[in-house]
Amino acid sequence: MAKTKAPRRPRAETPKGFRDYFGAEVTQRKAMLDQIAEVYHRYGFDPLETSAVETVEALGKFLPDVDRPNEGVFAWQESEGTDVDWLALRYDLTAPLARVAAQYRNDLPSPYRRYAMGPVWRNEKPGPGRFRQFYQCDADTVGAASVAADAEICAMLADCLEAVGIARGDYVVRVNNRKVLNGVMEAAGVLDPADPERFASERGIVLRAIDKLDRLGEDGVRALLGAGRKDESGDFTKGAGLGAAQADIVLAFTEARRGTGAETAQVLRGLVGDSKIGAEGVDELEEIAALLDAQGYGPDRIIIDPSVVRGLGYYTGPVYEAELTFEILDEKGRKRQFGSVAGGGRYDDLVKRFTGQAVPATGVSIGVDRLLAALAAKGHAQKAAIGPVVVTVMDRDRMADYQAMAADLRRAGIRAEVYLGNPKNFGNQLKYADKRGAPVAIIQGGDEAARGVVQIKDLVLGAKIAEDATLEEWKANPAQIEAPRSEMVAAVRRILDAGK
Repeated sequence: MAKTKAPRRPRAETPKGFRDYFGAEVTQRKAMLDQIAEVYHRYGFDPLETSAVETVEALGKFLPDVDRPNEGVFAWQESEGTDVDWLALRYDLTAPLARVAAQYRNDLPSPYRRYAMGPVWRNEKPGPGRFRQFYQCDADTVGAASVAADAEICAMLADCLEAVGIARGDYVVRVNNRKVLNGVMEAAGVLDPADPERFASERGIVLRAIDKLDRLGEDGVRALLGAGRKDESGDFTKGAGLGAAQADIVLAFTEARRGTGAETAQVLRGLVGDSKIGAEGVDELEEIAALLDAQGYGPDRIIIDPSVVRGLGYYTGPVYEAELTFEILDEKGRKRQFGSVAGGGRYDDLVKRFTGQAVPATGVSIGVDRLLAALAAKGHAQKAAIGPVVVTVMDRDRMADYQAMAADLRRAGIRAEVYLGNPKNFGNQLKYADKRGAPVAIIQGGDEAARGVVQIKDLVLGAKIAEDATLEEWKANPAQIEAPRSEMVAAVRRILDAGK
């Protein structure tokens, strides 16, 4: 008789394209989100939380490089009675905002200024540093048609970067306008004002190609503007089918940046020719530059740069991107710039999908995980969070006493815990405290309990002494002191304050 095959154990591994985040990483992310939220709040934006799940219909089809509504997102069908709906995890925080602005339009102030922070999911091919789940941190203004709202977003983005520790000179916010690009496409013959849907596929490919300029270079973009491009893995990406002269016009647009915003605008006016929408876009860029200059945001922080297009298809006007300009070493030891950490733009037609009425909107999204990685690469990663004070257990029958010690520390606002493993080996308790990053350990055996005292071990100082302190330094700064039980909290506080 054949043996029954035992069920296979599940593999303990994260799905491809996902990762786990542990204590210090979560703490650092929260600290960064708090810093960014403080800037958003200072500018008058209110927080908003939306569901992680939206209908595919509400999300729409705006992801680049996809052909079907539910491609590029994690989606599933849900049946209820005779109705069948497609649901999906949100791929950004902007599409849900459009739904909220339409759903609660009679209750919200206009303009409505909100910020949102949370994970988003994209069903895309993962790669080094590219995950299918990542955090975004958005701020948007819905209901303001003036490009003053766009200028404000750009100024706020610059302030956010400096608030989290990116020094001035290590970043630049680059600003462009989709209307200018549309004017260039009209001049290149891939946009017909009388029939906006004509050449829509070609224009989408052109947008995505320009958006990859910093990664693929001019030759790679020219290939995508033409017949197409095969990447290093052998995958082929279909091109826009533009002729050489048409591609020249598009590439000239990406190279139009000059020393000042005014000079750049002059070059752009020549490229858009007689295009009405193109001229309107140039006017808006000039106004944004003037507004930012009046607030003190010069070209050392924010510039007009025609190479910025943004890949998502819902942008209708100004677009912006924050790029870190300092160099890092890649996995092969080659120098390269860190690149983009935030981007956004104006999307005046997104809410219209729900209401049928045009509702102007503009906003920005910060890639929090990339920004954390950038700070680490720059050597400015935030200090690791201090672990809890660990109350060791010398006598398991006196657990109530040890819990009372931890409770006293917590009431004083000090993070603390009692060791809850096997207390038999005291050395293991100190190893645990070290692994937890504990700054202090509390020790009280039977003798100390009888005398009403505790031993307080400064683990940070102890580690330093073990490394390089002289005998004289050790004598002057003993790593372990005895204190009355009634003074334990004050003694621990003094150690923690000295270590700040």
